[in-house]
Amino acid sequence: MPAHDRSCLDPAVLSRLMALPLNARQSMLGSVSGKHRSPVRGSSLEFAQYRKYVPGDDTRRLDWRTWGRSDRFYIKEFEADTNLRLCLLIDTSGSMSFTPAGSTTSRFDYAKKLAGTLGYLAAQQGDAVGLWSLAEKPVEIPAKRGASHLGLVLDQMGSIEPVGDTTLLTALHDAAERIRQRALVIVFSDLFVPPAELKSALQHLRFRKHDVAIFHLLDQQEIDFDFDRPARFIDLEGGEALLADPSLIRRNYREAVTTYLHEIDDLIRTTGIDYQRVKLSEKYDDVLAKFLLSRVQKGSSR
Repeated sequence: MPAHDRSCLDPAVLSRLMALPLNARQSMLGSVSGKHRSPVRGSSLEFAQYRKYVPGDDTRRLDWRTWGRSDRFYIKEFEADTNLRLCLLIDTSGSMSFTPAGSTTSRFDYAKKLAGTLGYLAAQQGDAVGLWSLAEKPVEIPAKRGASHLGLVLDQMGSIEPVGDTTLLTALHDAAERIRQRALVIVFSDLFVPPAELKSALQHLRFRKHDVAIFHLLDQQEIDFDFDRPARFIDLEGGEALLADPSLIRRNYREAVTTYLHEIDDLIRTTGIDYQRVKLSEKYDDVLAKFLLSRVQKGSSR
């Protein structure tokens, strides 16, 4: 690959995760033979079903044992394997630039490490990779296969800066309409939107038959709100700064956060989204290993 910013890729992390496949939880439709289950019948080794023989069928696929038992001709059908389309949707609103105290890695940097690593792993197993950014100036790179296309995705990812208001809901609805074929759509965001409106956007993606996963990126301080002195709070999405005494608002803040997280949990239970709540203090390779392992188990289910 040419010399570009590939800081989202760590060779040690890639080496650790390379043995773990990235599986879809449902049937995929691809343009080439691959490793993921397709709703189209084909000739892989996994048996799907019997059906009655009709003139024109390949007689080599007749099941003669069934004919011997029933005196009727049946064709054996198998699951066709196909390649996966991985669409990485990264929230690039201003709040993603938040950097935890004592850290040099912003929320957006963390998201790029997750997304870049998953994109690399998908490309290595022959799958197509695409990129969407969820900001005021959207980026749309359709999913394609190949090392050069992966390089384009990584270069574009490295050039994006998080800024401005969130356009997450609009972008999710837009992606649901514009991603034409079934895909594994992975969203990286702080989800600073009303859960009821987020539910509608996610249901739109699910209606389009996409396998949807979310990495919800939070800092522990955003949950605990354990500031011990008056502070100036800055709206990273362009609103006015607020000077407040945390001791006066801590209780109401924590109650609001608890309610919000419960609403997110309810949303996940009712939509069937693959949801990962991630603390920015966690090692991102541990987060990815857990995600990939969970899909190894679910990838074999029907």
